[in-house]
Amino acid sequence: MHPEHSEHSDEPDTGTSTVSVPSSPRTVAVLGPGGVGGLLAALLSRAGHRVVCIAGEETAHVLRHKGIRVDSGQHGSFTAEVEADTALREPVDLCLVAVKHTALDTALDRVPPRHVEDGLLLPLLNGVEHPALLRARYGAPQVVPAVIRVESTRTAPGVIEHGTPFTEIDLAGPQDRLDPLAALFTAAGVDTRIMADENAVLWAKLAFLAPFALLTTRYRTPVGSVRTGHREELEALVEEITAVSRACGGPGDAAHILARYDAFPAGTKSSMLRDAEAGRPLELDAIGGALLRAAERHGVRVPLTARLVAELERDAEGSGRAG
Repeated sequence: MHPEHSEHSDEPDTGTSTVSVPSSPRTVAVLGPGGVGGLLAALLSRAGHRVVCIAGEETAHVLRHKGIRVDSGQHGSFTAEVEADTALREPVDLCLVAVKHTALDTALDRVPPRHVEDGLLLPLLNGVEHPALLRARYGAPQVVPAVIRVESTRTAPGVIEHGTPFTEIDLAGPQDRLDPLAALFTAAGVDTRIMADENAVLWAKLAFLAPFALLTTRYRTPVGSVRTGHREELEALVEEITAVSRACGGPGDAAHILARYDAFPAGTKSSMLRDAEAGRPLELDAIGGALLRAAERHGVRVPLTARLVAELERDAEGSGRAG
C-alpha cells in the first residue's frame, strides 16, 4: 500500500471561535481512512463515537479485524476499534470526506445521498472548487466547507503516523449551527475553529499550499532548495497566487506566506511531490487548475502559475500520472 500524506498550514486567528464543549456520541462515517481520515477516525472512536470507515475491500477487512493503530507525539500511541465497509449502508450524523481529489468521483459512489440527508458532510480536501460539487450531489445544507492542518501518513492499511504537534480544523459557516460539530472534534483532541467566511477559510490554505506544491514538484526538491535555488520564482509565484486569493475574497499577505516557508525545515516536501515520487496521480487540477480558472474569472494575470501547471501536466502525462 502507498503512503498517504496531507499538507498543513497556519491561517491567521482573526474572526474565529474555539469550542471545548464535550459532545454526545454520534455515528460518523469516514470516507477514505488514509493519513487524515484514519487519524480522525481513530480519535473520534477513542472519544466514544461510533465510527464506520468506508474504503476498498482490502483496507476494510484490515480495519474490521485490527482497528486503526496511531503513533502520534500529540495524541499518543493507541489502537482504536472501528467498523468498516466498502459502502455506506445506513444514515449517519456526520460523513467525513478525506480522499484525494484524484479519487473523489469514484469514492463518492460509496456514499449514497440518502444516508447523509439528515446529517452533515465535511470535506477535508485541498482546493476550493469541491464544495460546489458536493452541494450539487448532497444538498447545500448538508455540506460544511472546512480545511485541516496536519501532517499524517498512512504507512499501511490501518497504520497511521502523525508527524505534526498539532491537529487543527477550520469550519466555515454560522457559529450557532456549527458549535456541536466543533465540540465533537475539540473533545476528541482536534483544535477546531469556526469562521464565518468560506472563501477566507479555503483560500487561506490554497494560497499557502499552491506555491509549495507546484515548485517542489516541478523541481523535484524539498522546500529548502526551492527557497534558495528558486527564490525569485517562489516570490513571484506567491505574489501571483495571493493576488488571485484577494480577488476571490481570501487573504493575500505574501510576506506572511514567505515567512512561513522560510521557517520550514529544509527537507520538507509537499504531498504533491511525494505523490510524484511514488508514481501516484497528482492533485494538479484541484490546486493549479483551480487557481488558473479563478484567475481567468477575475482577470488576474498569472503567467508563472500557468507555465508551471503546463510543465507539470506534461511531466505527469509523460509518466502516466495525469490526474
